[in-house]
Amino acid sequence: MNRLEGKKVAILVANGFEQVELTEPKKALEQAGATTHVVSPEEKKVKAWDQTDWGIEEDVDVTLSKANPDNYDALVLPGGQLNPDFLRVNEKAVDFVKAFANSGKPIAAICHGPWVLIEADLVKDRTMTSYNSIKTDMKNAGANWVDQEVVVDGKFITSRKPDDIPAFNEKIIEEFAKSGVEAHA
Repeated sequence: MNRLEGKKVAILVANGFEQVELTEPKKALEQAGATTHVVSPEEKKVKAWDQTDWGIEEDVDVTLSKANPDNYDALVLPGGQLNPDFLRVNEKAVDFVKAFANSGKPIAAICHGPWVLIEADLVKDRTMTSYNSIKTDMKNAGANWVDQEVVVDGKFITSRKPDDIPAFNEKIIEEFAKSGVEAHA
């Protein structure tokens, strides 16, 4: 199953990302033929949160300061509470996300990941989902929030929580495969 052969996907995370929300989509995307890069403000490694405690350390492939959105076909924003909170106050991270949206490239966000979409002013008038604790944040930013395991609105794919990862993975592969925008390098 190489539906994503030739596609490059950036996975943007800071310390405190929910472990399975990075590892499972990354594995699924790679199995579908995509090249994935973990992009982070951190230099060498980024630390996961695994349900109730710190988890694995993931290698950073490209630091955010050196990452060029033009080099990628799609973006994944894992959740966790700490990770998107750190990213949404990082101007480079918000600009990185905006660049994908401005180029019409697909963006997938799960759990608390849509917090970064809110900060990038990308949720207004969109039908989206997220972890239920940020439902009010989504609505206040203008999203039409729905309680579904995965939602597609244009180039945005959102999902609620780790239990929804199988549906999320299936949908991101499907949507990323449809994307006609090609990375430059």
